[in-house]
Amino acid sequence: MRRDLILAFRQKAELAQPLMFVLMVVTLFPLGVGPSPELLQRIGPGIIWIAAILSGLMGMERMFRDDYHDGSTEQMLVSGMPMVLVSAAKIFCHWLVSFVPLIILTPLLAVFLNLTWDMTVALMITLLIGTPVLSMLGAIGVALTVGLRKGGLILSLLLIPVFIPLLIFATSAIESASMRLPYLPQLAIMGAILLLTAALAPVAVSYALKVSQH
Repeated sequence: MRRDLILAFRQKAELAQPLMFVLMVVTLFPLGVGPSPELLQRIGPGIIWIAAILSGLMGMERMFRDDYHDGSTEQMLVSGMPMVLVSAAKIFCHWLVSFVPLIILTPLLAVFLNLTWDMTVALMITLLIGTPVLSMLGAIGVALTVGLRKGGLILSLLLIPVFIPLLIFATSAIESASMRLPYLPQLAIMGAILLLTAALAPVAVSYALKVSQH
């Protein structure tokens, strides 16, 4: 984890790219659809979630790409290190670097899109539960396509359909919050997805990395 975090912070341009993408989308979208506060409030949560998914995809390919090409992955495999723990550490580092700054900036983004306080709280909770799932499912896709030349396009085609259920439950929870209705059922389903993914993703990633070396 320490090694991955040091490498990530050395590449400051790539580190800032996903966050700048989200800020650009949230800033430019009102100019495209109009400044109506009611319209922005209705579509704002979906805009932030879609921007989070797309920004996450931008940095996902780097999760295992550099290690694969410079031989680090192969060295980890032959060294006897537990690849399940290595995979979990890399996934956690990706989430920490790519999504935690976005969660911290969520109140500011909510102000741009005229979201109420209840909607902002629901948005932050859904991002806190949902973004680790994006990192874990993304890691599986990256590990499966790491040896391909045009893996980025295939990765997007693989992952975007998988992310749709998460997007549906997240936006449904925020819509319930906007009407001051309980949204615990949606959060419970997202939490179940998170726990299931956390149990399976590191195992799947480690297996996919082993297969990619053959």
